[in-house]
Amino acid sequence: MKARPFLAVLLAVVVAVLGLGLGGWWLVWQRSPLQLARRPLDAPRAARFVPRQAPLALYLFTDGEEPVAYARAVADGRRRREAADAVARLRDGAFAAAGLDYPNELAGWLDAPVGLALFDAPSPGVQDPEASSGAGGWLLVLGSRDEDGARRFLQRFWQTRSLAGTDLQVSRYRGMGLISGRGALVGQKPMPLATALVDDDLVLIASGRGILEQALDVSQIDELNQAGQPGFAGSLEQLGPAAALLLARPQAIEHWLGLALPDDPADRPTRLIAALRPEGRGLALRGRLDLSTPLPPASTLPVGRREALLAGRRGDAASLALLHDPAGLVQVPLLAPLLSRSLAPVAAAAAGPLPALVAGADRGALLAADGGDGWLLGTAGDQPDPAALEAPLAAEGLIPAPVELADHSLLVWTRLAATTRGSRRGVDDSLQASLAGWRTVENGLAWWGGRLELLDARTGAEGGRRTRQLEELDRPSAPFQWALAPAPARALLHDLSPWRLLGVLAGGSFEDPVQGLALAIEPEGAGLRLDGRIDFD
Repeated sequence: MKARPFLAVLLAVVVAVLGLGLGGWWLVWQRSPLQLARRPLDAPRAARFVPRQAPLALYLFTDGEEPVAYARAVADGRRRREAADAVARLRDGAFAAAGLDYPNELAGWLDAPVGLALFDAPSPGVQDPEASSGAGGWLLVLGSRDEDGARRFLQRFWQTRSLAGTDLQVSRYRGMGLISGRGALVGQKPMPLATALVDDDLVLIASGRGILEQALDVSQIDELNQAGQPGFAGSLEQLGPAAALLLARPQAIEHWLGLALPDDPADRPTRLIAALRPEGRGLALRGRLDLSTPLPPASTLPVGRREALLAGRRGDAASLALLHDPAGLVQVPLLAPLLSRSLAPVAAAAAGPLPALVAGADRGALLAADGGDGWLLGTAGDQPDPAALEAPLAAEGLIPAPVELADHSLLVWTRLAATTRGSRRGVDDSLQASLAGWRTVENGLAWWGGRLELLDARTGAEGGRRTRQLEELDRPSAPFQWALAPAPARALLHDLSPWRLLGVLAGGSFEDPVQGLALAIEPEGAGLRLDGRIDFD
């Protein structure tokens, strides 16, 4: 009987130790930088101060140190310092663009949320940007770990700039104290600045008193700020976890994101909303581009056909695109340029007219791959009918002929060209046939290629990587899917204005670490759903 109390005490001790251990593990995990990838996406508090029609707004759900710690945690052991330094340079450069010194002014107190809103350029005729009531400039909203940190920052912020000769103006607006003047980092040109402290733990910094007053105005009326717009919370739930949120209007999509939009107002987008989150060594994007008019119902890519095309593919691929009804997708606003670029490697002039004609006539699933072994297309066995391509190919001087090659029954297209060469008997004129492309049918799928070596080629490591990139997007039925190897991914990103801006802020190129890019787009109601991922080494 005496053993029972002893066992009860022992059991209680074990339970207590396990509880403490699990509790300690939970606390460590909650504070781990890896939690940055699993943060729920809630309506950012900073969105209360951003006008609903602001061209561009970016919200960060982290402080300034967590992204650096995350980069260090997920990077290869030999490159952890390099990865952390790159993210730190980007962070410091972004704040320096607003005239702030992160290590000396922000590091000790900054906390989520962090919000940035950009506005249109000041209207013509406005001489003093401070007097332009929200006509141009930017707004920065910074969270503080405690009220003392925010107050000390504002005191030091204006004290430093006052000693540098800045004339300060102190006023009150909506019951809050506003301080405005002209300030800058050492060695930089002074710029108009205005600040306010809200609820003792939220610092507002704007490029002018007018913008700051507008931010305080809209914070009082839900119908005027981004946090109160209809469907905002529901849109965030659909985006899932995120470390950052981006909202952009058409003018920002063109001006700051550098994307060309259709001239027809009916085809122009009304808003882009996108969530960004780190995933391992990659950066994932999930978003939606709302359009002015509803899209016609779009057919999705049959998952079974998609898997069959991927399984039957051969050879490596630097570019791999999976499309459904490419002839119809080209009619979707904003998708046509991207569609053309995804098919450009296989439809290049050097490849001849065949791949472009096949892609343009296909109304079903299409796989387009380009690599060291040449271009390859995969379609349904009856899409498109070779007879429908006979006339345009004949106009290009291509002649079809059936050929039996090993275990393959092929339809090949050749071009005859006259050649002249010298011999002992004089000058001989002869005809030489050059291969322009071939087609074969296997297991109900038609394969089209530019080189015969592809017939028996196997999918190598590079081809497997492109498939894994698409699988990581987890959008198997999207009618537009595209995966790129490092070199073409870097070339595509180099053409994007935001990516070049990141390099400027970080003081160097961000392209070298890029190891691949994948993108999936699916028409959805009156908009396009976007899923993307950039992989880093």
